[in-house]
Amino acid sequence: MIYSMTGYGKASIEIAGKKVTAEIKSLNSKLMDISTRISNGYRTKEIEIRNELSGRIKRGKVDFSLYVESSVAETTTQINLPLIESYYWQIKAISEKLHIPVPEDWFQTLMRMPDITKTESHSELSEEEWEDVKALIHKAIDEFNAFREQEGKSLQKVFETKIGNIRKLSEEINKYEAERIEKIKTRLRDNLAAIGEVDYDKNRFEQELIFYIEKLDVNEEKVRLKNHLDYFLETMEHEKSPGKKLGFIAQEIGREINTLGSKSNHSEMQKLVVLMKDELEQVKEQVLNVL
Repeated sequence: MIYSMTGYGKASIEIAGKKVTAEIKSLNSKLMDISTRISNGYRTKEIEIRNELSGRIKRGKVDFSLYVESSVAETTTQINLPLIESYYWQIKAISEKLHIPVPEDWFQTLMRMPDITKTESHSELSEEEWEDVKALIHKAIDEFNAFREQEGKSLQKVFETKIGNIRKLSEEINKYEAERIEKIKTRLRDNLAAIGEVDYDKNRFEQELIFYIEKLDVNEEKVRLKNHLDYFLETMEHEKSPGKKLGFIAQEIGREINTLGSKSNHSEMQKLVVLMKDELEQVKEQVLNVL
């Protein structure tokens, strides 16, 4: 079973007249990278929250948010009177110095200035409330991991299809093998005949011909390629968090395909190699999203 590094989870709860929401998003990353945005009331619990996240989420660039929508009863909005007075005298001084008319509506002008109002919460975080919030975070992580699992199933189907396509293409090489070898023999004999009356050791020629054909033989590459394809599927099915390992196996598959291409010396075989490379590139792109 594989999991995607792309994930999303969200959960909300009503606590004492306020709505608390935990939200988790992630993208692929080589390491574990957690970014948090936590409401002021729970900021003191950030280390504990990070430990919860890192304990249950493996790898990925993770964005975590914990925010609160408070009721009127829980908060009080206050007007900063000293700041209003300061703004008033500053604007009046600027008006006199620069000969600019003062505002006709002082109240509207002053209320639009920065930091005139602030909202304060009168409630402190109780142990009971924190336990409820922790349960909320766990629920969001459960949703997040379920999303990753579902995305992983989709990725697994893609890999099975692509690996199957590479296997079929590699098997198609067989029907060109005999033709390719015969063409090589014929070409060498024709080139030798074109030289004219040249005395040569026929036994030595046959030995060199066999040696040359053996160098172009691709049976070993086909066997290794099949083994790598099988290993890819086995790793995907039975190992946990196999993303990096699948990447290494994909590299080995690419090496065998490249060797097949360099040895093929046949137009139809080379076309098959190009198609295999195309399928493998799509596998490599998607492997980056595997946990």
